[in-house]
Amino acid sequence: MTVNGLGLVVHGGRREAVEAAGAVRAWAAAHDVRCTDIDVWHDGGRHSSGEEVAAAGDPDLIVTLGGDGTFLRGARLAAHNDALVLGVDLGRVGFLTDVPVRSVTDALDAVYENRFSVDRRLLLTMRSSRRLEVPADMEDLMQYGRGPLLPPPQVRTDCEQDAEWGVPLHITAVNDVVLEKLSRDRQVSVGVYISGRLLASYSADALLVATPTGSTAYSFAAGGPVVSPCAEALVFTPVAPHMAFDRSVVTAPDEAVGLRVLERSGPAAVSVDGQVRGVLQPGDWIGVYAAPSRLRVVRLAPMDFYGRLRERMNLTDAPAAVADGTPAPLWSLTAPPPGDLDHLSFPLLAAQRAQAEGCADGEDGAEPTPVEPAVPSHARDGSRP
Repeated sequence: MTVNGLGLVVHGGRREAVEAAGAVRAWAAAHDVRCTDIDVWHDGGRHSSGEEVAAAGDPDLIVTLGGDGTFLRGARLAAHNDALVLGVDLGRVGFLTDVPVRSVTDALDAVYENRFSVDRRLLLTMRSSRRLEVPADMEDLMQYGRGPLLPPPQVRTDCEQDAEWGVPLHITAVNDVVLEKLSRDRQVSVGVYISGRLLASYSADALLVATPTGSTAYSFAAGGPVVSPCAEALVFTPVAPHMAFDRSVVTAPDEAVGLRVLERSGPAAVSVDGQVRGVLQPGDWIGVYAAPSRLRVVRLAPMDFYGRLRERMNLTDAPAAVADGTPAPLWSLTAPPPGDLDHLSFPLLAAQRAQAEGCADGEDGAEPTPVEPAVPSHARDGSRP
């Protein structure tokens, strides 16, 4: 891949991130690649994604150095510019970043030499009954212990808008869109619609719509399902609802989820990937749906999502099953799958193949950078077999 411009998003509070940023700048200088630091708080204010990527010279690769929060910042910028995003792992519990910090220059080499594949992740966008705004007094409150709020989302000028279909907003959610109560002693009352049809009216602390990528974030904490990040779906999850039906609902990617604040409800805050973007009053609504584009994430090795799930969530085996010992592999880790299984994903088998090929090509026993082998077309473009 030809890398002309590189945007760097760094967690400035982590010493390891700052040191790794120096390594990235040195790599960029050695390869004659323009490298621009993107810091949305550098002048005491916050800027829109469009302003940030324009200031960075429209980079075609965004590198994030930090945890999942840093990755989300970089992903929002990458999605706006249809750039690739490479997440370098410096977090503690996250699922979004894969490249260990010690391998950051190897990862950049792999991208530069086109030894990578691309994961395409579903993103969310939204329409609203009116433009979103955050009251000034609320912004002062929300700044306690955190940086300044993002500016109100801009209205998209490339989409039609009217009173019935609402205002299309420049919103990109990697994880989730959340409608949550503002008052501790008062829940929000919300009518929830799927594909325009009323599902139910909820009284709850919050209601959220998550992507498969975001299913292991707030939705998971609220009791929602774990969904493969490669899936194409929306996950609606109520948070502490006062009703018997408290289950999540998983919708198809072409089914929008609407949230209307009911007449006797208190005001509700709209958060996108944990960032407050506006406040709704009774009668207001938002419609959340899959964005037409996908986030393009650099993948250097086979993704073992379920292995990471077991590790990060400290999953343990049932006491009654421990006496049976560790289960043997279900299928072969060495032999290629039969033809009727060849279209399926087997990360462990792919990793074994990549390691074997790397050892065969390596010199003096050096461990090569793992690179993902060819994958079926449905895995690359996000479609289903």
